[in-house]
Formats: sequence, structure tokens, C-alpha cells
Amino acid sequence: MTDRLPHEKGFHVSWDQIHRDSRALAWRLDGHGPDDGSWRAVVAITRGGLAPAMIISRELDIRVVDTISVKSYDWQKQTEAKVLKAPQSDLMGSEGEGILIIDDLVDTGKTLELVRRMYPRAHFATVYAKPKGRDMVDSFITEVSQDTWIFFPWDMALQYVEPYRGR
Repeated sequence: MTDRLPHEKGFHVSWDQIHRDSRALAWRLDGHGPDDGSWRAVVAITRGGLAPAMIISRELDIRVVDTISVKSYDWQKQTEAKVLKAPQSDLMGSEGEGILIIDDLVDTGKTLELVRRMYPRAHFATVYAKPKGRDMVDSFITEVSQDTWIFFPWDMALQYVEPYRGR
């Protein structure tokens, strides 16, 4: 067996798949908010959480949507997570109760750990989860192995791909 770069064990997600999985996450979250089953707002972790947050807010008819911008990757290298932009403080309250915080993926959990310290009573949901970060998320749809690199549709272009085996 040849050595592969981390991104060579890829899980390619199409626009249709992210839409279906985000809708499934919305259905899982429906009726589980602290206000008679409702959620006060959706906060997307940018940039990856934007598409799932839009789909989830539509499915659950949540009109208040904000963002928190956290940078934790430089290309495919994970770095120390830092907040570049926080959501409106009056929306979040002191601890984020009743807020859905949405991201595309929890990998090691460093991003969610930072945001969870800021808003410990918010509900953290991701479409995909890896084992190292799974404990940082309250709800998710699909688990993938830690060594799998997820290729999201917003990062992709159509091109020829060499077969996985038989090089």
C-alpha cells in the first residue's frame, strides 16, 4: 500500500448531498429548542457553516440568522482557532441559550471548543463529525473517520480524478 496524503482519502460531498444532510439535521433539531421546542436564532460558523445554516433556518422557519467567524485552518493545515467576528451580543445573551450554532464539520473540535466557551448554553450542530471532535457537538448527521478529508462543493471544480487504487 502506498502512503497517501490526508486529502487523498476523500469524502466528496455534492451540493445535493449537503442539502439533503442539512435538511436531515434540521429535522433532527425540530422541536428540541428550549422555548417550547423553538430556537431563537441560528448562528453560522463561517465560512463552512453558511450553507447548512441557511438550509436549517429555512427548514425550521427561523428568520434571525447571524454569523461567528472563526479561523482555524490555513488551507489544509489546522492552526490555533481565533474569533475574527462575533455575533450580535444582544442576540446571544450571556450564554447563548436558545441559539443553534451550525457548522459544516467538527474535526478536532478546536473551533467548537472556542465557541462553546463563549456560549456554553447554545446548541452546537454540525452536518459531519469526526471522532476527535464528536464530544464538542450536540447534534450531527454523519460521522467519518478522522483520517478522511471532506471535500465540500464550495471547494471543488469538475476535473479528472485518478482512481483510488491501482496507481
